[in-house]
Order: sequence, then structure tokens, then C-alpha cells
Amino acid sequence: MSLGERIEAWTRQLNDEIVDSPRRVIVVFLVLTLVFAGGIGLVSTDTEATDSFTDGLDEQEALDAVNEEFEDPFEPEGESTQLIHSGSNVLTREALLRDLRVLEEVESRDDLRVASANGPATAVAQAIDPSATTAAEQRRVIESTSETQVRRVIRELSGEQRFTGTLSTDFNPTSASASASITVVSHDVPAGFSDGDLEEIQIDIRSIAADQPGEITAFGTGVTNAETANVIGDSLTIVMPVVVLLLLLFLVVAYRDPIDLSLGLLSLLMTVIWTFGFLGFSGIPFNQQMISVPVLLLAVGVDFGIHIINRYREEAVAGYEAIEAMREANNQLMIAFIIVTVTTVFGFGANVISDLTPIRNMGIASGIGIIFTFLIFGLFLPAAKLEVDKLRKKYNIPEFNSAPISSEESTLGKLLTAPAQVSKYAPVAFVVVLLVTGGMAAAYGSGVDTSFETEDFLPPEEQPDYVTGLPEPFAPSEYTVTETINLLEDRFATNQDQSVKLYVEGNFEESHALEALDDPNDDAPGALAVGDGGSAQPTSIVTVIQSYADQNPEFAELVARNDVNGDGTPDRNLALIYDELFASSAGDRAEQYLTPDRRSAQVEYAIDSDASQAEAAVDAREFAEEFRYETTATGQLVVFDAVTDIIFDSAIQGLIVAMGLTGVFLVVAYAVLEGKPLLGIVNLFPILIAIAFLLGTMRFLDMSLNALTATILSISIGLGIAYSVHATHRFIDEFNAGADAQESMMITLSGTGGALLGSMLTTSLGTGALALAITPVLGDFGLLMAISVVYSFVFTVIALPPAVLLWERYHTTLLRIPTPRLG
Repeated sequence: MSLGERIEAWTRQLNDEIVDSPRRVIVVFLVLTLVFAGGIGLVSTDTEATDSFTDGLDEQEALDAVNEEFEDPFEPEGESTQLIHSGSNVLTREALLRDLRVLEEVESRDDLRVASANGPATAVAQAIDPSATTAAEQRRVIESTSETQVRRVIRELSGEQRFTGTLSTDFNPTSASASASITVVSHDVPAGFSDGDLEEIQIDIRSIAADQPGEITAFGTGVTNAETANVIGDSLTIVMPVVVLLLLLFLVVAYRDPIDLSLGLLSLLMTVIWTFGFLGFSGIPFNQQMISVPVLLLAVGVDFGIHIINRYREEAVAGYEAIEAMREANNQLMIAFIIVTVTTVFGFGANVISDLTPIRNMGIASGIGIIFTFLIFGLFLPAAKLEVDKLRKKYNIPEFNSAPISSEESTLGKLLTAPAQVSKYAPVAFVVVLLVTGGMAAAYGSGVDTSFETEDFLPPEEQPDYVTGLPEPFAPSEYTVTETINLLEDRFATNQDQSVKLYVEGNFEESHALEALDDPNDDAPGALAVGDGGSAQPTSIVTVIQSYADQNPEFAELVARNDVNGDGTPDRNLALIYDELFASSAGDRAEQYLTPDRRSAQVEYAIDSDASQAEAAVDAREFAEEFRYETTATGQLVVFDAVTDIIFDSAIQGLIVAMGLTGVFLVVAYAVLEGKPLLGIVNLFPILIAIAFLLGTMRFLDMSLNALTATILSISIGLGIAYSVHATHRFIDEFNAGADAQESMMITLSGTGGALLGSMLTTSLGTGALALAITPVLGDFGLLMAISVVYSFVFTVIALPPAVLLWERYHTTLLRIPTPRLG
């Protein structure tokens, strides 16, 4: 017995077990469902929008080292909350009092764990009365001070960085005005203090601020994490009912029988329970990307369900009794289901090779979920269908409509077979046109952008009307993070997107150390060449030394004595210079750029505002190689660019792996099962054309490969190949029964084509519902997924018939080649 015959025998034996012992199968699957349901409560939510993407990157590790080793003296230690006040002028006496009233109420609550607060209001009050240490005392100081005196104090404080650093860049000391300010509230937290505890504190502070007149809001990691978690819940709340409703509508059309519909929905529910249970037991966190997983599984499950019920009805219409009809239908579909499952796992699971943890986790979850889908729809659903039909017959419950979706004589059947009718006249020309147009689409789509931005994971500042107008319980939460981030970027000089950092490691007491930091700056690459003559504009320990020398004559003399070449940068006795600098009033500033052990330094560079993220990151990495010491380019911009590169690599690698594994598997599968290996290439042909057009569409719609859409290429192979596999497998059945390729294709498209159409409509609209999600990353993915499914169906109907006709010519020619006689 050949391998193919053994596989067919095994699948028939498995099918006989399902058909002959349906109750046993049902009980086993219901017990497993209860087991997996126990894991749902263990599912954790990952609210860190971008951190999980940057873990392990050299650039991120360098940035972590910078943040740990070079503390800003004006940044609070430990946990903190920012109170951001915006308005026409936040430095008026009344505006300062509003800040202090909020602080007073926050300080009055022990559970908010306030250790200190620093902002323009506290600075002004303490400048007037240094003994005023609490918010209540500071409020009374400001209340007893005139507006004129407040403005005078603000002008006096305008030379202090601790004060001006809390104000927007439009601060005008003459008029004592600014459009925004930041007050930092530091928290005294105990050991074991969790992110959840910080969320509660910051949300409470935000509520207190909202009760005061004026635009005051609380901001911090706790608020951001809370809103990110709300995005996940709100997106599920909006998307899933729409998905279920659309699936329900189209399943009603596809099944046209309430009992069959209920079985299909039960199977879908079990698939979701099994998958979420697996997430809980495996410890894989649920994040925004994971929202797409249940939608994808529902799409594949609908496809399986429609095919099994439709094929069963075809056999029943042909005159088979229920058990034999299911046996015949499942025997025909089991191999197709296995092929679809394996190829879909290859497509979805190809993302496990990604270097980015969230994409890798999504690949694992979706791959395992597809296996669950096969087991439930391939084994449980046929058994449940048989048992339900027995009960239906026993209690004389009528069938509402058990006809197949389409037939060769129906209008739909004729429409679906039209491409096959046309392609028979010139299949070669048909295939050439598809190859040329597909190649053009792929070439155009190769220019698609790649991006990674925090904003992808956050709701837009202005929600669309269909979101804001939703009634409870579908109404989304209030989101402030995006608006706050935009305000910070617009009005404060703290935008990390406009600078890069170099993390430099070495012995900075060596005589050439400061020269090593300064020399490369005269010949900076493009994005960093923002100074005169193409030079860089750095901020480093060198600039701190020069700045303090301008202020202190004695220190300037010390620097000059140790500047051998007279270029303004000392090149001997650096340890002595550092000791003097760190002991001076500029010591805090120096600690931002050189560690006390003099083994690490950071240099911050302004970048050209017209430079793209990629250009700035490439130039920063190139520039880092010019330094004598070991130097790493970092900063948020560089880190995000590194993630962008990995996203692009993941997309291409996932596509290659999915395409390669799928192609090899199909060739081997058809060779072993049917002795027709080239049908594997024919099977893959429509999906390759669909992927090419999908890439072109992405670029045309100005959509980029991002943290989620990067998976679309391999997932499209996994999801789209099902259409081609079902059509090819049905074609083989008809071809082996004696029909020629043209007739077999006509029967396939008129019969299985109807199921494919129903599956396409439900899948495309179901996945397309993700476009309603609150965050852009999910919306883009949903739209592209819907387009991908439509393309997969369309090109299965259009591209498969001519490819099959060419395969028949080749196959027939091979069979006619005479076998040479031996001897």
C-alpha cells in the first residue's frame, strides 16, 4: 500500500469513527470545551503599546542605560504623575491658584501617596515664602499676593531652568505668560507597588483635576496603560457584535435552516473558547494585535462550516441517506480540510519567525487556533449534525431549506463558471495576462512604506461620529492620551522625535576623551548637519564644560591651562576638571552627560526637522561609527526605526516562509495523494496573484506595513489558500471520476464555487468589521484582510481555470510519452 493510500485509509477510518460514533465525539469535545473554558480566566492583558516590540533591541538597551545612568536633575525619582495645564495664559494668579487647589485636594488624600510636587505654581509660592511647603500653604501665599507681584516673581524665576523647564516653549517672561505648564507630582510608593496601583492613583488624580475649572488633566504611564487596556475592551465591544451580526446574516443565507445555523454558531463559539483558553494556559498575553485572532478564526471556521454542510446537502440531494451522505461528504472533504489546515497554519504560523514578540505570539495563537478550528469543524460539527438530524427525524421536525447554495443550472452557478467558459478558448493568453498584471502590481507594491509609531496603538484625538454616537453598553471610554501627547509635542521642548542620542562607553579620564567626543561634529551626516557648514549641534559634557567656563572665570582659567592645542576643549588633567565641574552649580547638569565613574557618556543631537525617521536613524548609526570609543546610536526615534526595519524583514520573511512551505507541501501532498505534483503549483498560482494585487492596493491606498499589517502577507496566504484548495480538491474528485479538465472545472465552480462565494462574503465582511476598531492599526488590518479575502476568491475563480487547463495539456502530453523498452 502506497503512502497516499495509507493516508486515505487513515482519513476514512477517522471519518468512520465520527459517523459511526457521533455521540462519543460530541462528549469528548464538550468536555475539552469545559477544560479550555477554565483557562479564559487566566488570560492577561498587555497594555504596553510599544514596549513589547522594543524588548531586546540593542538600541533600546542603550536607551535604557542612558535613562538609568544619566538622570535629569529636574526629573522626579520613582513614580510620578504630570498635571498638564493649558489655556490662554497659565501663569496668571488665578491659573496658579487652580493648580494649587488641585494639588491641595490630591495631597489631602493619603491613598494618592504624594511625596512632593513641583511646578510653576509651587515655584512662585515658595519664591514668595520659602516656608510654604504644602499646597494649602502655597495656595494661601498666592491668594495674599497681588497679580503685579506674581508677574514680578515670574520674571525673576525666568532665568532658572527648573522653572522654565515646566513651561511651554512660548513662555514670555516680559508678559509673564505661557500657554501650558507641567506640574510633576512625585509619589512615595512602597515595595511591591504595581502598575495597577499607579493606574488607580493617576485616574483618581485625573478625576480631581477634571472637577476644577480650566484645562487641567493628569498624565503618566498609569493613565496611558489604562487607556490602552480600554482600547482593547472597547474595540472588542464594538467589533465583535458587528462581526457576529454579519456572520449571522450571511450564515442565515448560507444555511437557510435555524438548526444548522445554531450548530455552526456553536462550533464558532467553541473555537473561540478553545483559543482563549490556550492563551490563558500558555501565558501569552492578549494585546491589541490579538483582537484580530478570533476574527480570523471565525472567518476560517465559517469557511469550514459552509463547506461541510453544503457538501452534505449535495450528497443528500443525490439520494444518500443521512449517515452515508455525511460519510461521503466528509470522505471528500477530510483531505481538503487537512490540506487547508496545514497551509493555513503555515501562513498564520510563519509569523513565529519574527524577532518581535507580539508578532511572534500572534503567529503562535493563530496557528494553534487554526488547528482547533479544524478539529471542531472537521470532527465535532459532522458528528453534531448527524445527531441533530436523528433527533429531527425522530420528532418530525421539518427542514426549512436543505438545497445546496448553487448548482450548474442556477443563475449563480452560471455566473461563477463564466471565467472557466472564457478561459477555455485561450488559456495560455489568460495565464500570461495574469502573470504580467500580477507582476506589475507586485512591482508597484514593492514601494509600500513601513512604519512604527506610538499613535498606531492609540485612539485618534477626534473619534468618528459612529463611535461617539454609540449607546451604552457599546459607548467607548473617554480617551485623553493622544490629545495630551500632541499637546506635549506641540508646546514643550521635550519631543524625543526631534533628537537622537549617542551612548558612548570608555575611559573619559584619558587625555583624548573629550576630543574624541568633539572631533566628529565638524563633519556630521545629513540629518545631523543642522549647524553652520554642515556641523552637528551636540549637547554633551563638552558643551557643559564650555558653558560653565563662560560663566565662571576661575573654571575658564582651569580649562585654558589644560587645553594644549587651544581649541577650547581640555585634553589633560580631565579628572581634575570633572571634580571641579561636578562640585559646582553645574554639577547637576554635568551628571546628565557623564556618569560619576567617568566610564559612560551621552551626547544628544538635534536633527533636521525635514529629515524622515529612517534618514535620521541611518545617519545616527553611521555617525556613531566615527567615534573612537564604543558608541551606540539610540533615542526613541532610532529605537522605533529599528523596529520598523524588523517589521519589514518580518513581513518579507513571513511571506517567503509561508509561500515556500505552502508550495512544497502542496506539491508533495498532490504527488503522494494523487500522483499529480504540479497541481500544487496550480493551486498556489491564484493566491500569488492575489498577494501581488494586495501589495499594489496597499501602496495605492497609502497604507504601510506596521506592527499588525506586516503579518497580512503571510496571513493572506494562509486564509486565501483555502479557496484555491477547496476548488482544486473538488476538481480532482471530478477529474478522477472521468470528466475532462473543462467539465471538472465547471462542476467545481458551480457547486463548490457557491460555498466559496458564501465563505468570501462572510469572511470579508467579518474581518472588514475590524475597520470599526478604535485604533488605526486594527482598522487598517481589517480593511486589508477583507480586500485580501475578496482577491483570493476572485482569482480562484478567474486564475484557477486557465491554469488547470494548461496543467491538463501538460499532464496529457506526459501520459502520451511512450515508455522505452528495455533490452
